[in-house]
Amino acid sequence: MVRQVKVDSSAELSGLVEDNVSGIAENVAYSRLAIANVVYVGDSKGWVLIDAGVWGGVNSILRTAEERFGSGCRPDAIVLTHGHFDHVGALSELAEHWKVAIYAHLLEHPYLNGTQQYPPPDPSVGGGLMSALSRFFPRGPINVSQWLTELPADGRVPVMPEWQWIHTPGHSPGHISLWREADRALIAGDAFITTAQESAYAVLTQQPELHGPPMYYTTDWVSAGTSVNRLASLEPEVVITGHGPPLQGSAMRSALHELAQRFDVIAIPAQGRYVNPRLNPK
Repeated sequence: MVRQVKVDSSAELSGLVEDNVSGIAENVAYSRLAIANVVYVGDSKGWVLIDAGVWGGVNSILRTAEERFGSGCRPDAIVLTHGHFDHVGALSELAEHWKVAIYAHLLEHPYLNGTQQYPPPDPSVGGGLMSALSRFFPRGPINVSQWLTELPADGRVPVMPEWQWIHTPGHSPGHISLWREADRALIAGDAFITTAQESAYAVLTQQPELHGPPMYYTTDWVSAGTSVNRLASLEPEVVITGHGPPLQGSAMRSALHELAQRFDVIAIPAQGRYVNPRLNPK
């Protein structure tokens, strides 16, 4: 069964590359740290780090930030799309180094303040090596409560005045995406992704495809589908996700709408720990 949406090559975005960071929109750049992306928003007058990658990525993030924003730079804040291990691996060390606020949705706070683990992953779904290994991935919690701050309920991001946050649950309860209306730029986190994250080969090659959220960590498939539909309705012009290359333009939008419309068939596993068979006709 098809589990991805192929993307026409016209959607591939090869932005300006400086050292190990790629610019993809005005004052938006990303770098890939092993299996996940981190995003840098802003300029030398003020910037924000979106997500904190995998464990061991601290030096790379610090080096990239200094190359992009200047020696001794410090972000205005760190904003998290969610708290899975591959998005918070360097978080504690970076927060201690920079001593800045960490913004996250209130529903993610238990996984970030030391009180609750994420539910177990489902290694039976996806059929790839990354899925099989997911049983060994850390579930937390981590404790960054000293810096942890709730995002405002009205969708504002205090340190990112041009952006708004959108609650896109499913992959995790408090998952958010970030949207800039002015140029229709979308930072989607893992609400959907642009590579087959379940496959180690796909993670290595980064062939652009649209997928639902990583199967092994997604616990609410109904909400996940609703979230993808909401993001597709925004008609984004450029997208960067938590895993995979950035994409742009009409070919990307067509693929995103197909993913949204056929989410039950394309994204939801045929069976699994978190799958409701009644909502997933074969």
